[in-house]
Amino acid sequence: MDDTVGDIMNVTDIVQMLLHGNQLKRTARTGWVQRGVSQGENVAAHSYGVAFAALILAQLVEEPVDLGMALALAILHDLPEGLTSDIPAPAWRFLPAGLKPQMEQAALDEIMGDTPFEPLFLAWWQELGGNESVEARLVHDADKIDLFVQALVFEEQTGNKHLAEFWKLEYRFHFEVAQTIYDHLRQRRERLYRQGPENWPE
Repeated sequence: MDDTVGDIMNVTDIVQMLLHGNQLKRTARTGWVQRGVSQGENVAAHSYGVAFAALILAQLVEEPVDLGMALALAILHDLPEGLTSDIPAPAWRFLPAGLKPQMEQAALDEIMGDTPFEPLFLAWWQELGGNESVEARLVHDADKIDLFVQALVFEEQTGNKHLAEFWKLEYRFHFEVAQTIYDHLRQRRERLYRQGPENWPE
């Protein structure tokens, strides 16, 4: 059986890449697990949250945004974790300098294989790492917005005190609108703690 579609792709390579992407649905976000959230989220759920936050931020920032590129960066940003799993931030300091991005790029190369769009997807992923374009900075902001939204939701749902460490240091964003959203999340959390967990919304 011929696995090629026209003259451009090998279906086996495409299916293999789809399976790697599907693996993100079963790859836990380890930061929540470490902090005792029994039913946290998987990497695929986080990637959707980042894409959704990027979609919203793109409507609000003053700079023109290539929305297609921004959403592509958001969807691809954690794809290497389909092979590497989610390495929690506290573990990064034990890795030699520069090893994490090298490891992630090697994983991405294997995931994409010989697919015809590998150069484009890799260029997008490297664009995010460079953090120089409007789209890259916007997705980095969206990544953190999704993190803080999820932390707040878990606190509201469970009262888990270990999640307080996410709020100890105030985070600074690239875009003013992202900073405003974050500041509002902090204020909401502070009001909830003043009211007491028994009054938290369900």
